Amino acid sequence: MTATADDLALALELADVADSITLARFRATDLVIETKPDLTPVTEADKAVERTLREHLAGVRPDDAVVGEEYGASDSPASGRRWIVDPIDGTASYVRGIPVWATLLALEDSGEVTVGVVSAPALGRRWWAARGAGAHALDGLGAAPRRVQVSAVSKLEDAQLCFSDGETWAQRGRLDKLLALSARCWRTRGFGDFWQYMLVAEGAADIGCEAIVSLWDLAAPQVIVEEAGGTFTDLAGEARADGGDALATNGLLHSETLALLGRSPRVP
Repeated sequence: MTATADDLALALELADVADSITLARFRATDLVIETKPDLTPVTEADKAVERTLREHLAGVRPDDAVVGEEYGASDSPASGRRWIVDPIDGTASYVRGIPVWATLLALEDSGEVTVGVVSAPALGRRWWAARGAGAHALDGLGAAPRRVQVSAVSKLEDAQLCFSDGETWAQRGRLDKLLALSARCWRTRGFGDFWQYMLVAEGAADIGCEAIVSLWDLAAPQVIVEEAGGTFTDLAGEARADGGDALATNGLLHSETLALLGRSPRVP
């Protein structure tokens, strides 16, 4: 399904709103931080972004559902459309003053993600894609948007691998597989979160993977990587953003990487 220009324009507008909120509170000495039941941090900025975007969408797209990290899912409308919101991907970095965090926005229409925006204002970077229209990036204020494309690296021995952390791979009992893949690759860096997928999309890295991850972490990166010419699946090889884990590659390396890293499909 092809996204409309209006949908992409709205997603970019929402990203602008989010950036104004997150940047205003980044590195604030009085930032309010709480701990969620899963022991991950959440800040006043996370909550403010999601509340504001939900309110905006209720006004301009009242027939669209919303699912977000902080406030869950709204009622599903008959339209079959829903916006997927991660107000701050990389909250742990945000609270420590590390600029590698982003707001992730995606539109899913009839089960397919058709629009994705990843906005990292502290880095001065933004990436976006609409189904059928390619993937693009903006590298700072005043820069012209550029189309991004995955790399042409075809051998693991020449590939750069990115991953979020070793702990979650150990929790899943799959750290040995990650280490085996790393040993095959030319270079490994733990960039993590949205950053690894955007590096794959623009051809700076060749493989990005996570062992434990949620829908709102992956929906926007999925369409951006795919529109950049890459392949995005879960670790069972299914092209989905809700599989609980993820693998993004330039496409040329996907089958070989899955053979080393993959798992069997989960039983519904």
